Amino acid sequence: MSEEKSLNLFEKYLTLWVLLCIAAGIFLGKIAPGVATQLDAMSLYNVSIPIAICLFFMMYPIMVKIDFGKVVKAAKTPKPVGMTLFLNWAIKPFTMYLFAYLFLGVIFRKFIPGTEILKNGQEVELWRSYVSGAILLGIAPCTAMVLMWSYLARGNDGLTLVMVAINSLTMLVLYAPLGGFLLGVNSMPIPWRTILFSVGTYVALPLVAGYFSRKWLIKKKGLEWFNEKFIHYLTPISTVALLATLILLFSFKGEIIVRNPLTIFWIAVPLFIQTIFIYSLGYFVFSRVLNLRYEDAAPASMIGASNHFEVAIATTTMLFGLASGAALATVVGVLIEVPVMLMLVSISKRFKYLFENN
Repeated sequence: MSEEKSLNLFEKYLTLWVLLCIAAGIFLGKIAPGVATQLDAMSLYNVSIPIAICLFFMMYPIMVKIDFGKVVKAAKTPKPVGMTLFLNWAIKPFTMYLFAYLFLGVIFRKFIPGTEILKNGQEVELWRSYVSGAILLGIAPCTAMVLMWSYLARGNDGLTLVMVAINSLTMLVLYAPLGGFLLGVNSMPIPWRTILFSVGTYVALPLVAGYFSRKWLIKKKGLEWFNEKFIHYLTPISTVALLATLILLFSFKGEIIVRNPLTIFWIAVPLFIQTIFIYSLGYFVFSRVLNLRYEDAAPASMIGASNHFEVAIATTTMLFGLASGAALATVVGVLIEVPVMLMLVSISKRFKYLFENN
């Protein structure tokens, strides 16, 4: 059976479902803003509880499929881990700043007039606020949904889990210094609780649940039943949870998106170019130079291209305020992330043949 035929209905038409869910979320936020506001208010340390629940059910089916013996083996392959760390922390923050400044501060500057007052009373030009939001988005590597992208690309889930863990720890150390340097902020607050709670909810909790339930089910029912029956019925849950997450996310931010369509476009351009640039650098250059296998190259490249938008939104809210241009820029990151990452999953699979001899 070919790889394409092995895709289930949700996976085969996932791009269509994603676009429909984005539209449904925006529509829901427009016609029932009160419901969206109430759901959005259900948060802990700036992490939405409804979205956390959806992301748990997105991650658990992926985690339970992982043979944890392979995780130990993946930890002994330093090249892809080193590559993603280099991309995420030595290249990505600075290219994000350059692309954001080039497009928002130079090319599109005449289309972004006006100023805003920040939480501290300082008045700044709007385009500078958007650049700040883009920077904070660019220095927060994805630590959850990349597992979904790796799964869809048929990547090495064990390696992806190792990279997620290492990047989560690295973010605790480097997020504030890099953000403070690029923003010119002397004392940038670190959303410790947001980072720890989100990583615990999106990664640690489904990881523990997946590990112990896999071990128990295989012991009780056998490996064949686990693979043929349990996984078969569990697989669609991950995709359904992704779609539910999108509806929730865009119902929260639907009014902002409808109210600022052109601004959304101006901000989306540098974010899109940055994502494609980092992915291409990882997948087509570094992975080839390092002679990585496809299963390692795909997730290692995509973890550098995607972002942890919850952390970015929490930080911009603390620094600049919820109604700031910086916060809007992080929302645009949410808007383009899923469709663009699905495109990169497709590109990865299309050019898989480049890694056949590795």
